[in-house]
Amino acid sequence: MWDIIKKKLLSAGNYAKVFVRFAVVASVTGIVGGIVGGAFHKTVDWASAMRMEHGYLLFFLPLAGVVITFLYRKTNLKHDPGTNCIISTVRSEDKIPLVMAPLIFVSTALTHLCGGSAGREGAALQLGGSIGFASGRLFRLDSKNMPIVVMCGMSAVFSALFGTPVTAVFFAMEVISVGVIYYSALVPCLVASYTAFFISSLYGNHPVRFAVALVPDTNFKTVAGVMALGVLCALLSIVFCSVMKYTGIYAHKLIKNDYLRAAIGGAAIIALTYAVGTRDYNGAGMDIIERAIGGEANNFAFVLKIIFTAVTIGCGFKGGEIIPTFFIGATFGCVIGPLFGLPPQFSAAIGIAALFVGVVNSPMASLVLAIELFGAQGILLYAAAIFVSYMLSGYYSLYSGQKMIYSKLCAEYININAK
Repeated sequence: MWDIIKKKLLSAGNYAKVFVRFAVVASVTGIVGGIVGGAFHKTVDWASAMRMEHGYLLFFLPLAGVVITFLYRKTNLKHDPGTNCIISTVRSEDKIPLVMAPLIFVSTALTHLCGGSAGREGAALQLGGSIGFASGRLFRLDSKNMPIVVMCGMSAVFSALFGTPVTAVFFAMEVISVGVIYYSALVPCLVASYTAFFISSLYGNHPVRFAVALVPDTNFKTVAGVMALGVLCALLSIVFCSVMKYTGIYAHKLIKNDYLRAAIGGAAIIALTYAVGTRDYNGAGMDIIERAIGGEANNFAFVLKIIFTAVTIGCGFKGGEIIPTFFIGATFGCVIGPLFGLPPQFSAAIGIAALFVGVVNSPMASLVLAIELFGAQGILLYAAAIFVSYMLSGYYSLYSGQKMIYSKLCAEYININAK
């Protein structure tokens, strides 16, 4: 009897020891992630404000591309491992270059300052992964625990930048391997995420929130409408992922010199800006997203944003594709939703959530994102659009480092790379 009690006490003690250890590691990671993420948030906001105040900065975009290329070449990251490096590290024992953190910080700020069409989540994941990896080395974690602290770093900086701490937790755990959630990272990621969220708030950074004016009743007609919109968002996600992938491939094939490719890409964005006659598609475009959720959107805004973002990222500028995804989803939903009898304000919100899941293959993170961004009212409608889009978006992804572990169509182990 005593032996049984002793074993249970030892087991409980081991759980407590692991809990305390990861609470400490995750807290430290969250503090550093919050400091860096909060500073990065302020820097990107400053860069965006400067660009809007001084329109001539757009003409420095080719030079910014050359500078970004120079920085990566001089630090031996000519072939930028980027976000895919962070994702693959969780599944392997690969090391994350610590120089990646300052590089993505500076290069993303330059992209936003001069009018490149990009987001900031790529920087969030790369900054967070680098911080998490450094934290793991500091605490001398072994290869089994290092992936957990890398996910902690990803959660921390994502939370600090977007102000969506629960989404950050599920996104970090889901985005690595589709069909598998790393539940062992649940508590550490939660601690890191909320710590970073609190630290970032001390900078005066406000969480991203949108007020959806019209949320329709949940009935058969409305559910059918949001599911139809989910189908179209799934198709759009395939188009977006494919355009992003092949623009980069063909840009590298046609213009082999990295410096020249970045300069030409910057010049192309300048030409596109003047061709469309507006600067709505430069930068992240948060104001356009807010306008779409208010019920206003240009009929072709989502097409133009895809083109601007593909040229920017494909030619070597840095940032991310998630805020552009919000832009594309919001404007697409606002324009298309009324065709299915949905209010444009609400269908813009549906478009964001449904397109997000289509390009990152993280359904639980997408549902939590909808709740954190728009509130819980209409959760069944968000779920309907998200789950349909997830199923029908196939195995495409913005991140080629993603692994599709289980089929989306049946209980089958497939273990293939994302398209």
